[in-house]
Amino acid sequence: MTYDDALLTRLTAGVRAALPRWGVDGAADLTLLTISENATYLVRDRGRRLIVRVHRPNYHTEVEIASELAWIEALREAGTVATPGAVPTVEGGRIVTFDDGAERRHVVAFEHVAGREPDAESDLPRWYKHLGSITGRLHAHARAWTRPPGFQRKTWVFDTILGPAAYWGDWRQADGLDVAGRAVLEAAHGRLKAETAAYGQHPDRFGLVHCDMRTANLLVEGDRMAVIDFDDCGLSWFAYDFAASISFMEHEPIVPRLMAAWCEGYRSVAPFPEEQARALPMFVMLRRMQLLAWIASHAETPTARAMGPTFTRGTVDLATAYLGASAGVAA
Repeated sequence: MTYDDALLTRLTAGVRAALPRWGVDGAADLTLLTISENATYLVRDRGRRLIVRVHRPNYHTEVEIASELAWIEALREAGTVATPGAVPTVEGGRIVTFDDGAERRHVVAFEHVAGREPDAESDLPRWYKHLGSITGRLHAHARAWTRPPGFQRKTWVFDTILGPAAYWGDWRQADGLDVAGRAVLEAAHGRLKAETAAYGQHPDRFGLVHCDMRTANLLVEGDRMAVIDFDDCGLSWFAYDFAASISFMEHEPIVPRLMAAWCEGYRSVAPFPEEQARALPMFVMLRRMQLLAWIASHAETPTARAMGPTFTRGTVDLATAYLGASAGVAA
């Protein structure tokens, strides 16, 4: 799928036609914010603001989207995390569909939350400590929450992250990947497969997680941090939430400080055993290779276009260091 001008025109027209479902004038101000897994719009209408997410076709089913919204609502009701709620339509539903001329699209509107992405390097350790405590509360909620009947989200394990059933494609298709680089990544692939199997999926380390709490999905204002975009939430390792939180900056020198701050924050609200903390570098490498596959399979997005061969080379460098580290992950 390519987000060319013709498709964006159709998507924008579809969103405008759907706006009255939320009681919004179809002529309201509409701004495209991002194109990533989905297309996201900001709607301004007589002082009211909404965020409208147009889902990528043939990815999440309507049941999966409804399940995401059910968890968000449960988290909000429990006061576990600050996150925007889905805005009901005038009929009381949460999911709207429209035909863009080629595909059937699911659309959800969310409340607008003020804030900025935490991006100042000097502030990041402080915010990652805060993020760790949020993640600990979120995981505690996930362990205790009784999921509603029919709840269905994707499961993120080795086979669906890097293996034959990978949702985001094959890292081997990465732009600029040469023979030597592929050999390094194949070795990392094999080691990650063995180590994730040894780590296992016991309930003390595996459950419902956000899976994408990177800085782009965090909004800070004053001392408050809000978490947005549960689109990738599903069943995976709790430690994987840290790996996802440093997406696209795994190579930065600040990462060890962020890891320590995140663990400190997490442990202030919930246990995070040392054996699981020692596994964090494994999950960081797993996530980095997953992102390499995502970039290869989402070449039409601005993020993928900006990364290209540079991200591929960086991933090979990280894999080289990973393979050189002491082998073995505590189970």
